[in-house]
Amino acid sequence: MPRLTVAQAVVTFLARQFSERDGQRRRLVPACFGIFGHGNVAGLGEALAAAGADLPYHLCRTEQGMVHTAAAYARMTDRLSTLACTTSIGPGATNLVTGAAGATINRLPVLLLPGDIFATRVANPVLQELEDPRSYDISVTDALRPVSRYWDRINRPEQLPAALLAAMRVLTDPVETGAVTLALPQDVQAEAYDWPDELFAERVWHVPRPRADAAALDRAAAFVRSARRPLVVAGGGVIYSGATGALRRFAEEHGVPVAETQAGTGALPYGHPLALGALGVTGTSAANEIAAGADVVLGVGTRYSDFTTASGTLFGDGTRFVNLNVTGFDAAKLAGTQVVGDARESLAALDAACAGWATEPAYRDSVTRLRERWTAVADAARHADPDARPTQTAVIGAVNDAAGPRGVVVCAAGSMPGDLHRLWRSADPKSYHVEYGYSCMGYEIAGGIGVKLAAPEREVFVLVGDGSYLMLPSELATAVADGVKLVVVLVDNSGFASIGRLSESVGAQRLGTAYADPAGAPLPVDLGANAASLGADLIRVATMAQLRAALATATAATRTTVVHVRTDRFEAGPDAGAWWDVPVAEVSTTAEGRAARAGYEAGRKTRRVHLRPG
Repeated sequence: MPRLTVAQAVVTFLARQFSERDGQRRRLVPACFGIFGHGNVAGLGEALAAAGADLPYHLCRTEQGMVHTAAAYARMTDRLSTLACTTSIGPGATNLVTGAAGATINRLPVLLLPGDIFATRVANPVLQELEDPRSYDISVTDALRPVSRYWDRINRPEQLPAALLAAMRVLTDPVETGAVTLALPQDVQAEAYDWPDELFAERVWHVPRPRADAAALDRAAAFVRSARRPLVVAGGGVIYSGATGALRRFAEEHGVPVAETQAGTGALPYGHPLALGALGVTGTSAANEIAAGADVVLGVGTRYSDFTTASGTLFGDGTRFVNLNVTGFDAAKLAGTQVVGDARESLAALDAACAGWATEPAYRDSVTRLRERWTAVADAARHADPDARPTQTAVIGAVNDAAGPRGVVVCAAGSMPGDLHRLWRSADPKSYHVEYGYSCMGYEIAGGIGVKLAAPEREVFVLVGDGSYLMLPSELATAVADGVKLVVVLVDNSGFASIGRLSESVGAQRLGTAYADPAGAPLPVDLGANAASLGADLIRVATMAQLRAALATATAATRTTVVHVRTDRFEAGPDAGAWWDVPVAEVSTTAEGRAARAGYEAGRKTRRVHLRPG
C-alpha cells in the first residue's frame, strides 16, 4: 500500500486513466494546466513536479483560459480525452466559473482541481477565505456547483477514491459529461495516507454507444417514411459520435437534405448536393427556406437552441419532429418522437428501417435551386478586389482559402460566428470549431491552443474580433511559451459590431459599443503592438492582397503569428432574415425605441409552439 499525499495520489491516479471507444484507446487526462498559488503549490504543485512526464504540467496565464483550452481539446478529440486544470483557493478558483459554464453548456468534459480552504479550520480565516456567516463549510469553490456536472470537496483522504471514480465516470459519460470539480483543501492536499494498490492500477473507461429502443425506432421510421418534405438538422452529437458517415448514407439513400447547427457544421462536407449549410438565426437562406416548409424534421444530436429554431419561428405549424439524441432531455424537445441512443447507431438503424423510401425528385430539385441561389450570395460576400479594404466576410473567404481542406478555424463570439456559420466551407467535421453554446468572448486564442494540442498536424486559424481579443489576449503568451503555433487573425473594427447592430435594432442606439473617448474620438489603442509584446510575430495588412500574402506567410511560419486587419464595424454580411427573440422595452421616449418595439411585436407573432404528440 503506497503512502502518498492526497495530491500525489490524484496525480498518480490520473496518469493511469484511459478512455476507449470502438477499439481506440487514449489517455483520458494526458496533461494538467494550472496557475499555482498558496492553495495548491504545496500540494498539487509538489506532486506535479515529481510526476514529470507521467502528467506534464503547462502554465496558462488565466484560469478561465485554461478551461477553454481543456474544453477545446475535448471537443477536438470527440470528448474522449480532456485536460486537468488546477488553481489556488480564491480568485483562481472563481475565475474557473466562466470556462466551466461554457464546458457544461457545450457538453464537453473538463476536470477542475481548485485548491480550497483548510478542512481542519485550525488556521481560519485563511487568506482568500470567503467567511460566509451562515456556515464555515461554505467556500468560493461552491460557486462552481451550478456549472459542474459533478462537484465534490475532499475533506478527508478516505473520500478521495470514490470521488475520483465518480469524476472519471462523468467525464466519460456521453449523456452526463461537462465540467467536473474536485475541490481540494490545501491542508488535505498535503496529508499522507496509505492507499490501496488497486487505486493506481491502469484503468480503461469504455465509452458506450447506447442502442435505441426498437419500438422507438419503428415509431420514428413511420414518421420519416410519411414525409414529403423532410429535413435533417445535424447537431454536434453527429460529430462527437463519429456519425458523419452514417448521416451521409442516410441522406443519399433517401434524398433528405441536411442543415447544420454551429456545433454540427461539417457533418456533411461543403459541396455535397444535399448539404444546405447553416440553419437558423445564423443560417443560410437555403436551409431556412427548406426548414420553413418541412413537414418532418429529423434532429440528430442537437439541443435545439434558440439560434437553431429562430426562437421558435423557423419551423411551420404542422412540422413534426423526430429527435435522435443520446440524452433523453434533448430528445424530448419540441414534443418530438424520441429516439434515445448513440447518433451513429441510431442513424444506421433508422436508415435500415426506411429502406425503399425516398423523397420525390421535385423536392430534391428545389433543394438544388436554393443551394445554388445561396452559393451566389455567399461567393459575392467572400471575395473582394485585391486592392480593396477588407470586409469581415472577405476576411473569412481569404482565411478559408488559406486553411485549405485540413485547416481548422476557431472562433466564439460577436458577429464573426454568424458570418462564419453562413460562409465557411468545411471539408471535414473537424475543420470548423466555433464555441457558440455559450458564445464566450475570450475563448478564441485559448481554444485555439486546445485544438492545436489535440491535432498538432493541422493548421489552426483563430479568428477573433477586437472585443473578444481584449477579453483574453494573455493566452498568446502561453502559445508562444509552449511552442504552440497558431495563425491568429485579429479583426479590428474599433468596437463591438454584433452587439452594436443588436443595440440599434432594439432601440438602444449602439450605446457602449464603440472604442472611443467621451467626445467620440477613437482611442489610441494599438492591438497589434499588444500582440507583439506578448511574443507573437505580427503582420499588419490594409488590403485584400496584403491579407492573402500575410496568411501565406503565417501559415508557413513555425511560430504563432498575428495578422492584424482593420475592418468597418458598420458593414454587415448577408442575412437569411431569421428572427431572434431579444426583448425590447415595452415603452420608450424615443422614436427608435418605439419602432424597435413594433418590430419586436411583429416578430413575436410568428412564433409557434410545437406541442403535437409524436
